Amino acid sequence: MKVAIGSDHAGYKLKEEIKSILDEMSIEYQDYGCKTEDSCDYPDIAAPVARAVSSGGADRGILVCGTGIGMSIAANKIRGIRASLCHDVFSAKMTREHNNSNVLTIGARVIDSELALEIVKTWLFTEYQGGRHARRLAKISLLETPMNEEE
Repeated sequence: MKVAIGSDHAGYKLKEEIKSILDEMSIEYQDYGCKTEDSCDYPDIAAPVARAVSSGGADRGILVCGTGIGMSIAANKIRGIRASLCHDVFSAKMTREHNNSNVLTIGARVIDSELALEIVKTWLFTEYQGGRHARRLAKISLLETPMNEEE
C-alpha cells in the first residue's frame, strides 16, 4: 500500500506523528506538504494528495488540518475521491467498509493524537465490504458526471 499524505500548518505536527506510525508499519508514503508550521492554504495540499489517489499514484490519502473539514471539502472536488472526515474509530471503520473511502481527513484541533493514530490504523486496515454498498458507490460516481454528459 502507498499513501499520499499532507497537512496544512494546523495539522503539521499530527501529520509528522502519522508518518512515524506509517514508518513503523512499513507503509510507503509520499508527503505532499506542508513542511513547517508556517501558515499555508489547505486546498494547495488537498488537491495534489487527492490527485495522487485519483490517478492511481497512491492507493489512499491522509489529510490533516485544524478541523479536517476544509481538507475534506477540497479533496472531494477531485473526481473519484471519497474523502471522509473521521473523529472516531467507528466512523473510520464504517467509511472503509461501506463507502470505500480513499482519503481520510482528520482535525488536529478536534481530537488528540492518540485517538487520531488509532483512527488511521483502523482506516488503513479495514477492507471494503462491497456487495450492496457497490450499488450505492456507483450512484455516487454518477454524481460526478456533468449534466450535459448524462444526456
